[in-house]
Amino acid sequence: MNKVLPVDRFLHTLDIVSHEGRHLAYSWGRLDACAITADWVRGLESAPEIAERLEAFVSRFGRMQDTIADKLLPRWLMAQAERPGSLIENLNRAEQLGVMDSVERWLEARELRNRLVHEHMQSPESFAEDLKMAKEYSHLLLNAYNKIRDYAKVRMGVNEERLPKKIVLCGE
Repeated sequence: MNKVLPVDRFLHTLDIVSHEGRHLAYSWGRLDACAITADWVRGLESAPEIAERLEAFVSRFGRMQDTIADKLLPRWLMAQAERPGSLIENLNRAEQLGVMDSVERWLEARELRNRLVHEHMQSPESFAEDLKMAKEYSHLLLNAYNKIRDYAKVRMGVNEERLPKKIVLCGE
């Protein structure tokens, strides 16, 4: 019976996050062309194709966030022979090791994700503002992926051929 090593499990999850990140960036690019305002949000009812794009973005934003926090960070820690802890402990450790810019900003992004999923039609004005914030927080997620990837290469000695590609952010 072949035993899956922690580093292999981590790299498999990193690959999943890479795909999620590329899909998130694509979805945002499709929305970024829209002038997101409260009137735009109100008009989603009569624009199902745009509403579908929005739904894809929100879903991908939440999925990538969940995969990083719930799977990638714990597996990354285990691949380094560290014991993962609670979400906040894992985020704090990631910040200490330099792959997470700010635990506070990560938690803000998590709150934003919850608002996008659960409260989007309660206030078109607030939802439009939250969508504008989601672009910034999408960069936070994509940067976290890139930093974890770079950490694996530089600090863990993972060969470049075993790593998924970096995600180049728009405007970089």
